[in-house]
Amino acid sequence: MSKRVYNFSAGPAAIPLPVLERAQAEMLSLDGIGMSVMEISHRSSHFESILAGAEQGLRDVLNVPDNFKILFLQGGASLQFSMVPMNFLAAGETADYVITGFWGRKALTEARRCGNVNVIYSSADGGYRTTPEQAELNFSKDAKYVHYVANETIEGVEFQYDINGSGIPVVCDMSSNIMSKPINWENFSLVYNGAQKNIGPSGLAVVFIREDMLERIPKGLHSLLDYRNIAENGSMANTPNTWAIYMVGLVCDWLKEQGGVAAMQTRNREKAAVLYGALDTSDGYFTGHADRSVRSMMNVSFHLPSPDLDERFCSEAEKNGLDGLRGHRSLGGVRASIYNAFPREGVTALVDFMQDFAHRNG
Repeated sequence: MSKRVYNFSAGPAAIPLPVLERAQAEMLSLDGIGMSVMEISHRSSHFESILAGAEQGLRDVLNVPDNFKILFLQGGASLQFSMVPMNFLAAGETADYVITGFWGRKALTEARRCGNVNVIYSSADGGYRTTPEQAELNFSKDAKYVHYVANETIEGVEFQYDINGSGIPVVCDMSSNIMSKPINWENFSLVYNGAQKNIGPSGLAVVFIREDMLERIPKGLHSLLDYRNIAENGSMANTPNTWAIYMVGLVCDWLKEQGGVAAMQTRNREKAAVLYGALDTSDGYFTGHADRSVRSMMNVSFHLPSPDLDERFCSEAEKNGLDGLRGHRSLGGVRASIYNAFPREGVTALVDFMQDFAHRNG
């Protein structure tokens, strides 16, 4: 096997090595049945147990209440930008959106195709560096839901609290920080995510939806865009992404072995503190994008003194086994994604490289 690098990619992101090794061992024959998980029928008893195990694994590690359905869908979180308003926002109705970065803007664009959207907060004028205080949010009296992105991967901005909708259903995109810390489910009506950050491989979205929300869905939606239909069919209204669901189960097993999301939250805080400490003690050579009070534990975005140095830094880092550090094309700079599976040793290696680079290029 070629030497593995430290993968700082924002997604598809690092997957725990023990998970990859177990998947490798079971690739050709799952549980001795002589077939790969990618070959077995999704209607077989073998896959039924995989699907049930993945759902139970998520319920266990995230302490998901019984009144939430867990749905496995394709299309990633980007399709959820459309599915949420298609299911809950009819023409003439209103939803509130809180915009703190690139992905919130994407969700807003799709919602506007369905109904009226009120942007009740946007940090665009400040370059998407912060989040609002709860008291700054003035909800529309007739809003069908309020939507926000818990962690913006590009700008490295993370909410430090859960939005309270004051009776309005709260819909949250947790693609990049789900399973990094415990969730208080009482605050949410629907949570969705693309799997390729902390849950598994790309090509899968997981939706946690409170059962009473299913009753609000209008009849006549296209069947594969209807949460109620997908729930009634146990996530198998069509052939699901069997491989990705299998991997979700393995990731949940690994997470339990690590002590669960509470233990992971402690580790994530420690990793982030090491990296942000390097930014803060660099005398301005490395400048973080997000305001300090809302820094993400998952995605650390920063710049060097010039775009040329940004590029040289990323290029040299790649040659030193530090991969995936180039910032998103919309923001530039450098971005280090340090999700659950990313080891602390990789953060230390990056900090050492940062210090050496600054010494040589300061």
